[in-house]
Amino acid sequence: MGYIQMTKNTIETEHICCALGAKQYENAVNEKKKWLTERMDEGLVFYRLDERAKVFIEYLPAEMAWVPIQAPNYMYINCLWVSGKYKNNGYAKQLLDYCKEDAINRGMDGIVHIVGKKNYPFLSDKRFFEHMGFELVDQAEPYFQLVVLKWHEQAVVPSFKKQLKTSSIDEGISIYYTAQCPFAVGILEELRKVAENKSVPFHAYKITTKEEAQNSPLIWTTFGLFYNGEFITHEMLSSNKFDKLLTKLLLEE
Repeated sequence: MGYIQMTKNTIETEHICCALGAKQYENAVNEKKKWLTERMDEGLVFYRLDERAKVFIEYLPAEMAWVPIQAPNYMYINCLWVSGKYKNNGYAKQLLDYCKEDAINRGMDGIVHIVGKKNYPFLSDKRFFEHMGFELVDQAEPYFQLVVLKWHEQAVVPSFKKQLKTSSIDEGISIYYTAQCPFAVGILEELRKVAENKSVPFHAYKITTKEEAQNSPLIWTTFGLFYNGEFITHEMLSSNKFDKLLTKLLLEE
């Protein structure tokens, strides 16, 4: 099987893997495509298996990444996803090798990525990256870790930026998100309805620029949920799971 690299000329007619089969996220997928297209002028690459499958890598220069990291002359991986029957066939390594070759050809010093201390939904499996030679270089509460693969010993060691704030000022539920993931955009109204049914204030803030993202209260800026100002999770929850979480939070008050 071969691979396809998306371009601004082909992205409208090609699928982007993330929300395959989820027709309710059609508008969110269009937002994601618009976001990708705008980032391509900044060096973003979306490279996927030439199949109707969730097998792809998305990366861009770390200086342009929508996350609060300091990693000059590194490539940052937004997402590396291999799902279903395509797992354990070497695709993840092939995708990562493509990114590495591209970074080397651009004269970069390494690759950087955000993972979790353990397996979490929507965060990469740390064990795979460790197996591929990545090393842990920084951590951020409550469970985010920065891993790096570098091939120039004298290169700067990447780190998380010192966050200006790590909480929200709102009461009730606050969600910060970007259009980088269709699920983040697509679930908001479902979550809003759950909160309204429980008479819990609901606030959603769309991050629309790199500068906002790099100075937001989030580490993983695709999605972050706060309750009464405290960070709860990065996970893009289903309405049922969110209902259970909100019930638990209300009982704990």
